Amino acid sequence: MTLPPPKRAARQAPDDTEFGDGGFTFRPATKEQAKARVALMGVSGSGKTWTGLAMAHGLAAGGRLAVIDTERGSASKYVGTRGIQFDTLQMHRYDPRDLVKALAAAAGAGYDTVLIDSLSHFWKGTDGTLEQVDRAKKKYGNNEFAGWKDGTPMQNQMIDALLTYPGHVVATMRSHTEWSLERNKQGTLEPKRVGTRAEQRRGVEYEFDVVGSMDVDNTLTIIKSRCSSLHKQVIEEPDGAHVAKELLAWLEDGAPAADPAEYIDRAHAEDATYAGLLALYREVEDAGLLASPFLDDEGQPTSLGEFIKVRGGALKLAGGAS
Repeated sequence: MTLPPPKRAARQAPDDTEFGDGGFTFRPATKEQAKARVALMGVSGSGKTWTGLAMAHGLAAGGRLAVIDTERGSASKYVGTRGIQFDTLQMHRYDPRDLVKALAAAAGAGYDTVLIDSLSHFWKGTDGTLEQVDRAKKKYGNNEFAGWKDGTPMQNQMIDALLTYPGHVVATMRSHTEWSLERNKQGTLEPKRVGTRAEQRRGVEYEFDVVGSMDVDNTLTIIKSRCSSLHKQVIEEPDGAHVAKELLAWLEDGAPAADPAEYIDRAHAEDATYAGLLALYREVEDAGLLASPFLDDEGQPTSLGEFIKVRGGALKLAGGAS
């Protein structure tokens, strides 16, 4: 649908502060159906790509699967294994804003599940958050702390887009590697590679429903789970499809959740008014979907909240505030 361009006049833009914080209103809590947010972290060779791919395939449940690949095509080596088919997007620079764009494109294409392999590159890879901060600090007298004034919003926008994607999301992350002396089955001490924390911003694991750590023996340890059936499980050579089945049973237990596509259609409506869009903004805010990514009419990435705000402002300028 092509929307009419806003009328341009020599007057100031409208005050859109009405689209700000909607206040503090408590409502009865309800359990709604949800989409999976899973993180798998591990050292090289731990099997996180295959496990993440099998899990994402299981979550898709016959739907469409997309892989955002930063690992030089490692996931594509498994195409056809156990019937797994998917589309892939190869990333060669890792600006966190590019992941927002990729998620918006995936949402627009209707992918039921997205695997990000791996999220670590958008932290410490080429053009990742750390490089963005390093560049930004030059504007502030080489003050790295000040550089985070630019880096933090990029990082937060990326995480918001990931959390509000209208389908399931599985993200792999590399682990910081250390060596530890551990006893083997023969009782002899030997050095073993172990993963410590994920190569991403500290605390990122709090954003996911399920977080698993994988070791060099391909053992998955669930270190965090809001799904009680997976809590503290230790699974040797995990079957990602089986884990996905358990997770889906938990995710689908609840009232139907709000559909971002419905909100997008209402935001595009030709008969929309400023007042109506303001009410829609509040509804989307209550649903926690303001940051939901999608592509606008010109194919540019945006968020649902920003789109409603911009269109509402244009209608107010054009005199359609009623």
